[in-house]
Amino acid sequence: MSSLSEVSIRKPVFAWMLMAALIVFGSIGFKRMGVSQLPDVDFPVVNISVNLDGAAPEVMEMNVVDPIEDVVMSIQGVKGVSSSAKNSQANITVEFELSKSIDVAVQEIQNALSQVARRLPKDIDPPTVNKINPEDQPILWMAVTSDQMSQRDLMTLVKERLKDQFTTVDGVGEVFLGGYVDPSLRVWVSSERLNRYALTVTDVINAIQLEHAEVPAGRIETATTEKNVRILGEAPNPKEFEKLAINRRGGAPNFTPISLGQVADIEDGLSDIRRISRSNFKPAVGMGIRKQRGSNAVSVGRGVKAKLAEIQKQLPEGVEMFVRFDATTFIEESVSELNFTLLLSALLTALVCWLFLGSLSATMNVVLAIPTSVVGSFIALYALGFTLNTFTLLGLSLAIGIVVDDAIIVLENIVRHYEMGKNRVEAALEGTREITFAAIAATAAVIAIFLPVAFMKGVIGKFFFQFGVTLSVAVALSLLEALTLTPMRCSQYLSISKRQSWIGNAVERFFDHSAIVYRRWLVVVLNHRIKVVAASILFFVLSIFSVKFINKEFVPSQDQGRLMIRVQTPVGSSLEFTDNHFKDVEKFLMARPETEAYFGAIGGFGGGEINTGMLFATFKPYSQRPVNIEKGKRLTQIELADVLRKGTAQFKDMKIFVQDMSLNAFSGKRGGFPLEFTIRGGDWDTLVSLSQKFVDEMKNSGKMTDIDTDYQAGMTEIQITPDRDRARARGVSVRDIGDTVNALVGGAVAGKFSKNGHRYDVRVRLVSKDRTKAEDVRRLMVRNNRGELIPLSEVVSIDEKKTVQAVFRQDRERAISIFANIAKTSSQNLAIEAVQAMGKKILPPGYRVVMSGSAQTFKESFEGLIFALILGLVVSYMVLASQFNSFVHPFTVLVALPFSLSGAFLTLLIGRQSLNIFSAIGLLLLMGIVKKNSILLVDFTNQLCEKGVGVREALIEACPLRLRPILMTSIATIVGAIPPALAIGPGAETRVPMALAVIGGVTVSTVLTLFVVPCVYTFLSREKKIGAGRDTAKWSETKSTQIQTTI
Repeated sequence: MSSLSEVSIRKPVFAWMLMAALIVFGSIGFKRMGVSQLPDVDFPVVNISVNLDGAAPEVMEMNVVDPIEDVVMSIQGVKGVSSSAKNSQANITVEFELSKSIDVAVQEIQNALSQVARRLPKDIDPPTVNKINPEDQPILWMAVTSDQMSQRDLMTLVKERLKDQFTTVDGVGEVFLGGYVDPSLRVWVSSERLNRYALTVTDVINAIQLEHAEVPAGRIETATTEKNVRILGEAPNPKEFEKLAINRRGGAPNFTPISLGQVADIEDGLSDIRRISRSNFKPAVGMGIRKQRGSNAVSVGRGVKAKLAEIQKQLPEGVEMFVRFDATTFIEESVSELNFTLLLSALLTALVCWLFLGSLSATMNVVLAIPTSVVGSFIALYALGFTLNTFTLLGLSLAIGIVVDDAIIVLENIVRHYEMGKNRVEAALEGTREITFAAIAATAAVIAIFLPVAFMKGVIGKFFFQFGVTLSVAVALSLLEALTLTPMRCSQYLSISKRQSWIGNAVERFFDHSAIVYRRWLVVVLNHRIKVVAASILFFVLSIFSVKFINKEFVPSQDQGRLMIRVQTPVGSSLEFTDNHFKDVEKFLMARPETEAYFGAIGGFGGGEINTGMLFATFKPYSQRPVNIEKGKRLTQIELADVLRKGTAQFKDMKIFVQDMSLNAFSGKRGGFPLEFTIRGGDWDTLVSLSQKFVDEMKNSGKMTDIDTDYQAGMTEIQITPDRDRARARGVSVRDIGDTVNALVGGAVAGKFSKNGHRYDVRVRLVSKDRTKAEDVRRLMVRNNRGELIPLSEVVSIDEKKTVQAVFRQDRERAISIFANIAKTSSQNLAIEAVQAMGKKILPPGYRVVMSGSAQTFKESFEGLIFALILGLVVSYMVLASQFNSFVHPFTVLVALPFSLSGAFLTLLIGRQSLNIFSAIGLLLLMGIVKKNSILLVDFTNQLCEKGVGVREALIEACPLRLRPILMTSIATIVGAIPPALAIGPGAETRVPMALAVIGGVTVSTVLTLFVVPCVYTFLSREKKIGAGRDTAKWSETKSTQIQTTI
């Protein structure tokens, strides 16, 4: 690096071109980088869906789920398997290690399914394999409403005209429809009319399949022409469909033809409505936009909204379309805020440098390290596929105060040599050469602390990796800049003049006075070095106890202005019942002056949970929310969630759960719950009982709220049991019984219907008034093998029983999941500890609690952090030992680390911040940067000792001499961290704890390092004699004069 410095000084154009290249190509990389709230991490998760009509949950579990799980668990790289067995369907979700290729995983699962196919029931539908990503949530929801258009026409408009226009927007991965029901030609059969004409539903279905059919007819060829032949056998419209003839009755000819319209009503309508969507009280169809992986979320959102503005001009009269839930707004605002923080940190750092250096040219020399290092970093970030996200931008904002350190150190030493009377070139060469080792050592120490991050497991390891790489690249480029560009500029433009302004004189007096005072106190401290070291150890031990009083959580909640409210009515509630209760929640929400809009979905997005509804609420920005009269201030998102919980507690016949959307990136099944765990064991009834005990204990603890579980009490089931003896006597097969009940009660697809170039199902089902109770099933008629109509009541028995609605498993064990939010007076760590204590108290042998989702990630992340810190210390020692060529000096340098942790913990406690992954990043960063001060002291003291000065004398001379660069670099780092610590703007909740940890850690460690490190140095270094003829007093006088050097 010394030769590189010389090349830059001898060939300044080379250095200028290097700087220009870093800035130009970094700017290009910045423009092309994607934008997201969190780093893009591909989760290798595969879902297997299996259907077996009519199979009970227990049958699905034993005959379908268990054999599939058996073969899947043998695949290499499987991290966990979860499954749910419900009536007629099962889902098996396989999660692989992050290193596993998702495409390879899908192929291996398909191979495993082909092996197990022989063990599955014969009538099972082929399993469907899909790769899913829990992170691929819609970035925004749009609602399409109309006061004039029918429900069917509105859904047709969304599906056929609007959806495809958004799929073509650059970066859009998928358009997901909410509240959409497929159009369908409905054949509403009347039980009374069927009996009147002595027909069964089978006759109706057969007639549709025979009379409504279009089969290929080939072509007619001649010597000169060719013509296609087409049989137009399908009814072109509902009117013609009514005229279809029922020509056969029980397979025999029907000599009195009956039209379909005589026994059924034909409606051009929709499939069975099992879900309803609304937006601001209006029936709506939702359109959720999922972005492609790695694409710029903000750009995708802008593109979608631009397309929306274009489409709004073309919508039919009475149709409205609005964005009702937009996650990109917060992403854009938080990233913009981080960019502003980046700029503000740079300006404040520049101001501090000017105050310290006093010269505009010298200040520019140092400050130019910021664009060179920060902008140049985008080259590496773009090449590595990183996005502009919270972690990369936080890394850069904190790097601002660090990247100028090397330039300050080099500049200060060059000026010192220039003051000795050397010319600019000589001062630049010798000053850079003298300080090169310390600069490289300090930079390597920062980078070394992030090497262990590469070994951290899970998603947190991926996130920390991006932060570590970002900061390491910026710091490495700052070293390159300090050893090439800074000496080059000094060799050409360095000028020294006495500071004239009162500010400049005040700064100079401050440094001069500080050096004198420090020298005096250093002498006192070295005289009482045992007491000083003992006191510092006691301070560190006491500060560690403060951790007990700091709240611990995985991630802090952010005020994104978005909440999800989950409404659940009793099991067995009808869609209409759930809908009516859901409207009460909508009214309460919209009555709040803070609410801006909402999008609600009753029945879930798949339509399988009609007793459940989800409401996505968007609130006004914090600055636009009205002042709450009771609180005397604007309510935050957390406070609004509490208001919603208390306000909706009065509603009867429903449970309401409020979920924080800012926490969903790290959660499991139901994103947004900071506490998730499963109770596992063998017996299902025991699990149900234990889960209820857990829920009761959790409610009584006061540490948790919104407590929910995926177990729901069994729904009433009408069980139809064929009486085989009576059925055989009357000539009725069990298959005929099943087909009749399935078609009339459940509904059957009898064919396809064409309209406007699209094909829809033809669905046959009993009119609603004929299927309201069990007695209606008894009156259904089935034809026997002699052509006679037999009432079902003669061949079946019908009972109503409570049955298991679903069976859940985790890693091949039966399991029930429990979810909860954290109470305001508690913390995530306390809640987890409480649950684990409950497990020891409640669970019998053979049953256990397993944390999952955010709670599990919380545990893994802090275990990984401790591992990274320990390994970071080891790596740092190795690097320092190699650089100092000593086994002892690295211990002296590392003495600063404990004090940085002390300062960070105390600052977090005073600032009422939690210990989370963002404050943990601050701790990790401290481990790298606070060693710089120790390195400066130890390296310069070593240089004096090598010249024959005694250890004590060397410390007394070297430490005050290095005080100025130590204070300058430390204050620059602190000032660079002040903007993110000010809690301004969106996303401040993640910036504040990290910045406070850095500020407190650097402040405390700097103060204590100046005194404790010299004391430790005297213990670990051997005393050296003063060289022959060396005048220590003269040396001291010379160095003291140099402290007062002005720029």
